[in-house]
Amino acid sequence: MRETTLHTYQNTPRDAVVTERGYADATLFPMHHHPRGQFAYAASGVITVFTDDGNWVVPPQRGIWVPAQLAHSMQMRGPVTLHNTYIRKQAAQRLGLPGQCQVLDVSPLLRQLLVKAIDVPARYAIQGRDGHLMGLLLHEIASMPALSLNAPLPAEPRLAMVCREFLTQPSLEVGIDDMACRAGMSRRTFTRHFRLHTGISYLQWRQQACLLEAIVRLGKGQPVTEVAMALGYSSSSAFTTVFKQLLGEVPSRYFPV
Repeated sequence: MRETTLHTYQNTPRDAVVTERGYADATLFPMHHHPRGQFAYAASGVITVFTDDGNWVVPPQRGIWVPAQLAHSMQMRGPVTLHNTYIRKQAAQRLGLPGQCQVLDVSPLLRQLLVKAIDVPARYAIQGRDGHLMGLLLHEIASMPALSLNAPLPAEPRLAMVCREFLTQPSLEVGIDDMACRAGMSRRTFTRHFRLHTGISYLQWRQQACLLEAIVRLGKGQPVTEVAMALGYSSSSAFTTVFKQLLGEVPSRYFPV
């Protein structure tokens, strides 16, 4: 469905509606929520999503699942072409889609289904070709593997504050003592509470947060060496090694041409 008729999707008596729209760099949708779940596929460009629980980065040709009624903000990091699939809550539950945000891989089949679904009318015939196409689309979304492309935010207010500050300018050079001081905690208290509220150590979280920022910068076309230095890596080779360990590919092969 084209974006000009987007206002009709919420009340359409169908399990899914797909839209397509292009956005300029830095386009921001402040904190909001949808009556339907949203599967946002970045056909091109990088998007970031924030909730009270964390920060997610969606590289090109991957997608993010945002459950119905979950408050979130979304920002375009570079020019973005976005395919949104809005899914009724009952259908999402039936398919077993998660109750929290999750970045998902996108198969070649799912990419093609999304392209085809853009031209499917909002009130498609459920028993016809369009209905079968949309049904397959939903099952394919639900079968996609999850990608660990988020940095959880702790619920503890002092930790949440310093983590949000860190995410505005992430760097491996920001150590435990720096963060503990900013939070007004001792090193021991900080490390204990950080793991308690996030499930991981600060050093693991810092590496993940820097990786997410790297994806944003690389997605905008910044050179690998420039990104590595900006994030505090000792060398581009050290950065490339960590990137491949965590994402399975070196930076030059991770982003589609």
